[in-house]
Amino acid sequence: MKQGAQGSAGAEVPGGEVPRGDVPGGQVRVPQQAGAADAGRVRPGAGVEVVRGEHTHSEPVLPAVPRGRPVVQRSSVRGQIVDALRAALVAGDLRPGEVYSAPVLGERFGVSATPVREAMQQLALEGAVEVVPNRGFRVVERGARELAELAEVRALIEVPVMLRLARTVPAERWAELRPLAEATVRAASSGCRATYAESDRGFHRAVLSLSGNEQLVQIAEDLHRRAQWPLVGSGPGMRGRADLVADAHEHTALLDALIARDLDVVRALVGEHFAGAG
Repeated sequence: MKQGAQGSAGAEVPGGEVPRGDVPGGQVRVPQQAGAADAGRVRPGAGVEVVRGEHTHSEPVLPAVPRGRPVVQRSSVRGQIVDALRAALVAGDLRPGEVYSAPVLGERFGVSATPVREAMQQLALEGAVEVVPNRGFRVVERGARELAELAEVRALIEVPVMLRLARTVPAERWAELRPLAEATVRAASSGCRATYAESDRGFHRAVLSLSGNEQLVQIAEDLHRRAQWPLVGSGPGMRGRADLVADAHEHTALLDALIARDLDVVRALVGEHFAGAG
């Protein structure tokens, strides 16, 4: 990786970009404990040049980036930041109702504020956050009713499709999805909500892809992603490891029923799966 440029207080930034803060004369706060992925990128506690824009004072301090997370590269920065913010949202690092500024999030990921703003605009289009003028982005607050509505819509879309596929897709095609189902169990066993959320979506996407309807797959995945956002008042551990593992085992049971073409079991499992989703 090329040596980065120096920020106003000497913090190194990859690719020569200098993160900009948004409060005149202020200091951007960064996590005091950085993960391995942050090594050599931004020194926690270093001052950062700030300009007019989003306020960062009284903003909650984000947890350090978990060890092992890949360093963000200059290529496809925006896409990588979108994925990282989605993971932080599901994990509970971005809390409902809280406002986060692009400069502070840029410090977290070792990039300038610009790709973070672009990524946050994408999340705003998805309904995960809303723009707060001159401050940043507020994580949308969601309640149990919205989660139940999402589960109902997902069931209306996916259950008929899965029942149709159960009648037409040969057993060997379902067997090919076994590794994905088993991957969800391993992800659930880690206890990490973000890791399980990605694996969970991957399995459902593979099942629905057998329909050959790409529009259906995209709509279903959007609903699925929104159903994974945390509820108001929930902490990072809203669903524990046991809940995630139980949810994941329903994937393997569903595959068994699909291979056997047992439509009653398929209908019951999918209905139960959506009822416990979120």
